[in-house]
Amino acid sequence: MSVYIRSDILRMSGYVAGEQPSAQSSVVKLNTNENPYRASAKIYEAIRQVLDAGLSRYPDPFANEFRAAAARKFDIEPAMILCGNGSDDLLTILTRTFVGSGELLRLPYPTYILYRSLAEIQGAKHEIVQFNTDWSLPDKFYSGKTDLRLAFLPNPNSPSGTIIPKQRILEIAEKLPCPLVVDEAYADFADESCIDLVGRCERIIVIRTLSKSYSLAGLRFGFLVAQPELVNQMMKVKDSYNCDSISIAAATAAINDNEWLAENTKKIINTRKILTEKMRAIGFNVPDSNANFTWNTKPDIDVRLIYEYLKSHGTLVRYMNYPEWGDGLRISVGTEEQINNCIKLIQNYTNKSL
Repeated sequence: MSVYIRSDILRMSGYVAGEQPSAQSSVVKLNTNENPYRASAKIYEAIRQVLDAGLSRYPDPFANEFRAAAARKFDIEPAMILCGNGSDDLLTILTRTFVGSGELLRLPYPTYILYRSLAEIQGAKHEIVQFNTDWSLPDKFYSGKTDLRLAFLPNPNSPSGTIIPKQRILEIAEKLPCPLVVDEAYADFADESCIDLVGRCERIIVIRTLSKSYSLAGLRFGFLVAQPELVNQMMKVKDSYNCDSISIAAATAAINDNEWLAENTKKIINTRKILTEKMRAIGFNVPDSNANFTWNTKPDIDVRLIYEYLKSHGTLVRYMNYPEWGDGLRISVGTEEQINNCIKLIQNYTNKSL
């Protein structure tokens, strides 16, 4: 049957998500950057109200209730917001809107590999610009080809958790010949956001998700902030009802619960500090993270064996290997107990390997 498939789809490897054991599994998941804490109680109440009203009608195709709430939170116009079925849906919409078949998309490396997959699905070309060894971006990221149609920049980055300062991002956006998408999936765990830059540079587009900081990875809801003219064009590309009634109500309740968000992010950041310090004490190289995970490398040991050892003891982390860069373990910030147990296992393994 492969004769019926597009040749570029046959050639591509496709995005591979992190391991997802069944809900009944007792495995500790520290591999897909999920939030270990239960979401705000206000979210579950909002979902109950939707279910009580019934699901026989289509949802608001624009999620205007959420747009109004998010606009108040970030002091922007609702017309600057586009909602999606998770940030991956928005990345797809952006790629479809700006990058045609055979046209060029740029991304840093190493980073979220879905960006490359989206270009391949679109039949577009992608160009990789490697981070400097300190995870800063070289000038090459904004120079060169004038036929560039779109650039993706995750901030904080995955797998490193590092950030590019806002002023540098503004400088990059002003020099690029195309829109710059700042993917802020983890920005609630960082000290700054680029949302206010959208009003200073019309080419900047910022994406957010509720999966990480709001404990809603299982719900699927994200939003982007861009100039209204761009949002209007992207409205043409999105699915008719890309956000359902339950997700809109839950996301609206979440974005309004600032107290819960502050308490949750504080816990994650405190545990992230423990994880970073203890992994460094074992001998791992760990850059300062602004996300809900850390990137852990150790050139003198095969870290894939540590990943396998942890898995055999009921703990999943993410082993990642980037050609021409190196490999490492990306460890999501779980509860303090989960992190301490994970570190003890790593210490046991490293002591045995000496």
